[in-house]
Amino acid sequence: MSLNPAMLAIRFLLELMAIGSFGVYGWRAFDSPWRFLLVALLPLIAAALWGTFAVPGDPSRSGEAPVSVPGTVRLALELLIFFGGAAALFAAGLPRWALISAGILVLYQALAYDRIAWLVKA
Repeated sequence: MSLNPAMLAIRFLLELMAIGSFGVYGWRAFDSPWRFLLVALLPLIAAALWGTFAVPGDPSRSGEAPVSVPGTVRLALELLIFFGGAAALFAAGLPRWALISAGILVLYQALAYDRIAWLVKA
């Protein structure tokens, strides 16, 4: 199910949403001049972690892994970034958006149960 093109597109949008949420947090939670730095730095850190640590042969990615990690480590990283984005929205003073984000993520994770199972076994 998780390799369905629609699910991959949804996953990509969720990745962008989570990474962008860290930028929203940087902007809303800090005063100038820190906000200008953190609005760019926090999403860059999240994106770098997302793109660097991967499971070799991951069918939802290119199959390449710049830094190979076990499936459970990748699953933990994904959950940290996805739900960390929702937590960032909450911390930024946007509890309604955080709840909507978390709800969509829970639904997506339930539908992508095969990916979770694969990561646990990898």
